[in-house]
Amino acid sequence: MRLCARVASLVLVLVAAAACGGSGSGFFAQYEYEEDTYLSLDGTATIYVNGSVPALNALRGATFDPRPGAVLEKGAITAFFNGPGIRVTRVTFSRRNDRNYVHVRMDVDDVRRLHETRPFAWSTYSFNRDANLMYYRQTVGAAARGSAGIQWAGDEIVAFRIHVPSKVPYHNAGADNLRRGNILVWEQSLAERLAGTPLEIDARMETQSILYRTLALFGITIVVVAVMFAVILWWVIRVKGRQALASGQAGLVGRAGKR
Repeated sequence: MRLCARVASLVLVLVAAAACGGSGSGFFAQYEYEEDTYLSLDGTATIYVNGSVPALNALRGATFDPRPGAVLEKGAITAFFNGPGIRVTRVTFSRRNDRNYVHVRMDVDDVRRLHETRPFAWSTYSFNRDANLMYYRQTVGAAARGSAGIQWAGDEIVAFRIHVPSKVPYHNAGADNLRRGNILVWEQSLAERLAGTPLEIDARMETQSILYRTLALFGITIVVVAVMFAVILWWVIRVKGRQALASGQAGLVGRAGKR
């Protein structure tokens, strides 16, 4: 009974935490729109956009059917997100809370030119090198303010995540928003995003990628192991050779004494 009571208390605490997590800190945060940018040091990127159809209509000016039972066409989604320097590579769908969600993966040739395309025109981008750091800056401006076709509850959240390829000496995401070492997270309420409240994204990263460092460390480790193995092999051969030579000489001496 005590165990059941403790479990029940824990559940109540978790529910309370979820209910109080007003701007996305709760366990059940309602993300309506998300941009995940996997950035490379040369300016190329892979971007994932996950959003409900009403959010895409309201924020980015799309005109997809917001009805829960609407049939969405991959071709229409691809055409909306494709643009100069952008290639849509995957489109999938899901459903939650009586809303259709769209999940788009795309390859980007240069993040600095994303503002030239309709889905990302609300942002300005810069990505430049200064001395030993790369500076990534993105300012998310006004939304398209299209017709969502639904009534918002008020607890919806918008998120922007930058997956940084190298060590991050500075960012303005907040102390708790650097996750797993290289994922930076900025969040806004959907209401703020619809109102066009600017969101400033600033991240500075080293010019050597984490993958390069890992491969270099792996290579160095292999070389060190190989050298150690060669030294041990040389030592074994030398010691065993001396022992064999000494044993042979002792045998010769023994046979000579018998004669």
